[in-house]
Amino acid sequence: MKKIIFVFAAFILTLSASQGQTFTVSGDQFLLDGNPFRIFSGEMHYNRIPKEYWKDRLSKLKAAGLNTLCTYVFWNEHEPVPGKFNFSGNLNIAEFIRLAHSLGLKVLLRPGPYVCSEWDLGGLPAWLLKQPDIKLRCMDKNYMAAVERYILRLGEELKDLQITNGGPIIMVQIENEYGSYGNDKEYLIELKKIIRKAGFDVELFTSDGPAHYLLESGTLEDVVPVVNFGGNPKNAFEELDKFRSNIPHMCGEFWCGWFTHWRDEKWGSADWDRQKKELQWMLENNKSFNLYMFHGGTNFGFYAGANFSDKYEPDVTSYDYDSPLDEAGRPTQKYWDIREMLSRYQAEGTKLIDVPDEIKFIEILSIRLTQSANLFSNLPKSIKSVQPKPMEAFDQSYGFILYRTKLIGPNSGTLKVTNLNDYGLVYVDGKYIGTIDRTKQENSIVLPKTEVDNPVLEILVEGMGRINFGQQLIDRKGITDRVTLNGVTLMNWDVFSLPMENEYLSKINYNDIDTSNVPKFFKGKFNLAETGDTFIDMSKWHKGVVWVNGHNLGRYWNVGPQQRLYCPAPWLKKGENEIIVFELNGKNENVISSYKYMN
Repeated sequence: MKKIIFVFAAFILTLSASQGQTFTVSGDQFLLDGNPFRIFSGEMHYNRIPKEYWKDRLSKLKAAGLNTLCTYVFWNEHEPVPGKFNFSGNLNIAEFIRLAHSLGLKVLLRPGPYVCSEWDLGGLPAWLLKQPDIKLRCMDKNYMAAVERYILRLGEELKDLQITNGGPIIMVQIENEYGSYGNDKEYLIELKKIIRKAGFDVELFTSDGPAHYLLESGTLEDVVPVVNFGGNPKNAFEELDKFRSNIPHMCGEFWCGWFTHWRDEKWGSADWDRQKKELQWMLENNKSFNLYMFHGGTNFGFYAGANFSDKYEPDVTSYDYDSPLDEAGRPTQKYWDIREMLSRYQAEGTKLIDVPDEIKFIEILSIRLTQSANLFSNLPKSIKSVQPKPMEAFDQSYGFILYRTKLIGPNSGTLKVTNLNDYGLVYVDGKYIGTIDRTKQENSIVLPKTEVDNPVLEILVEGMGRINFGQQLIDRKGITDRVTLNGVTLMNWDVFSLPMENEYLSKINYNDIDTSNVPKFFKGKFNLAETGDTFIDMSKWHKGVVWVNGHNLGRYWNVGPQQRLYCPAPWLKKGENEIIVFELNGKNENVISSYKYMN
């Protein structure tokens, strides 16, 4: 008899686990297992944080009094080549979500396909742009075929982590701020069908700005609309009520900081004294919210995006965002303010967990660079092209690209590039002439007279980040059309693809340091008795990229405001370490230092 009872009890427990909890929407409330539930969420992204620090960052989110993690899914990282997916290492989003679950956090999943997020092309893969007539974020058949392949593959990774299966995912977002871009309802309906086909059966939501026209274009009748804003919550929720009544009120993104562009710009921030009062108002008035960003992290590699106002504005490498947790995961005053406020709104008897111990930081006073390599002596095999084409046409998504041709006929005068995206260095017979900088709205340069017959013209172009918001979204890199000299179109080019991947970097031939001003790689070794987080100081350099032990820390540029690059401890090791710098100007100080703070 006892055996029968035991088997029956085990059956009941198994059935309960398989059914999981319930999360539903009823009138103006979210319900968790039938009880009112307010979402206190913080946004952070797995790929902007070294995997070794996921637990630290998520624990700090929990310790602040939040009950939910919100994260985008970045399609362009997961499918870098059409049909080839990567969900390993720092891209193991399932592990990130399971870790959140182990800490008692619920999860809001934002799979896109478009995510914005100051991320290259808003998270859409650059290879989409290889098709000349592609249309994005609409019912373009080629775009939609790629979207469906991605969402279905994502479902294989995450559908079992929904609350309906005992996991933490309580809601899935359809697209992202679509009302700010387009009005293709058929597109949103089709996305919903694909998300359901992928096995996502939890509640769905959309997020848009708090204006009727944005909500009308950006949401569907049978999903939950939430609104994004950085201030005036009372007015925002009144606008939401006018659009649709008797629904839960949630701020999908409460912008408690802001992003930052390169060139003569101050670090992005927000008026926290005002926002504290607004957050308190939401707490007192039964609103749900998601703090964007609770921890921004870093746009490692070439993934920082860009905006376009009256000109092109690329984003810096750091995604500190003036967040409650800074770029290196350290609590700021905002963090302690939020923790104090939320401590008063926990379930009865709940005590906030302790904030994890501080992470160790180190300073490295001298890293000597002892070798260099001329870029032009380390080029891959060229590709013939009658006229220049953008990177995407050569199956290249990121990095640099070099265009070379002979000047037959005119060899001096006004050189015009249509269009150069985004930063170009111009050489004639190996002599540096100058730059063409898209951030300055430049598209031409004057070539001086030369007595050499048929001199060689070279244009090295850096793609600095695709536009991630607005109507300029299709933003191919390199030279996208043609080059003319005094009105004559230049033909017959050799093109060198330079994505700057580790395989290429490993084959570079280094020599002793030289002082020429051609683009060069510099390499050095440094030994550590202990590891710790640090910021590599590039303030004495011009423009380029830094790798430490094979990890791309991102871009630096002396136009500011960012002068130092975050290097996390897990990417360092006791004993010998290697640093590589690719410097466009070619000249350097030969010595680098690192510090505990960003600037």
